[in-house]
Amino acid sequence: MKKISIIIPIYNEVELLPRVLDKVRAVKLPLECELILVDDCSKDGTREWLRKNAATMPGVRVLYHKKNIGKGGALRTGFRQATGDIIVVQDADLEYDPKELPALVQPIIDERCRVAYGSRFLGRTPTGMRIQNFVANKLLTWMVILMFGQVITDEATAYKAFRSDVLRAIQLKCRRFEFCPEVTAKVLMRGERIHEVPVTFFARTFAEGKKIGWRDFFEAVWTLFRCRVGLM
Repeated sequence: MKKISIIIPIYNEVELLPRVLDKVRAVKLPLECELILVDDCSKDGTREWLRKNAATMPGVRVLYHKKNIGKGGALRTGFRQATGDIIVVQDADLEYDPKELPALVQPIIDERCRVAYGSRFLGRTPTGMRIQNFVANKLLTWMVILMFGQVITDEATAYKAFRSDVLRAIQLKCRRFEFCPEVTAKVLMRGERIHEVPVTFFARTFAEGKKIGWRDFFEAVWTLFRCRVGLM
């Protein structure tokens, strides 16, 4: 393995994005790294900031959607353009600490697994997570255990890493936040095992820009069911 591709889906993150990129680019990863930024038709000045600053960032590529299609759609765009042997998802906020990226990818580099998730609940207590979100996360994780047969602790974590051939072997259809249940279901149905590493988490509020809500919980449940019965 020679390269890691970090995919960052972006929508209306002009305030946090510069800090996120600084932190990600400061991380010392064990392989060559490329950053692929996918702007999902932001309306808050993010696109303008990217156009002005992206050219000054070595190893960074920026892709622009002409219309907003959702996080899942932005990730699929990034996956198609990735050239790395390992593909990592990094959100455009600071709920997760980029310093933990090396620990996330190391099990794949060591060939201990082909899929690795950063678990917010593996010996850690998420900071600031609302009780509603905590319960929703636990319910979705239990559904994965019951429906797909692997014990994990965090289905909905944003920190996910894959061998690139694993992602290319499955057909993703997600457009919004159903990326997490869809990719989890489909890698497990292919016989992959998900290796979890503990990560820290600092939840932000809706006022601070959090976008996922209760509608997405029900969409995630429906996505898991459709994958299980072969409808997705």
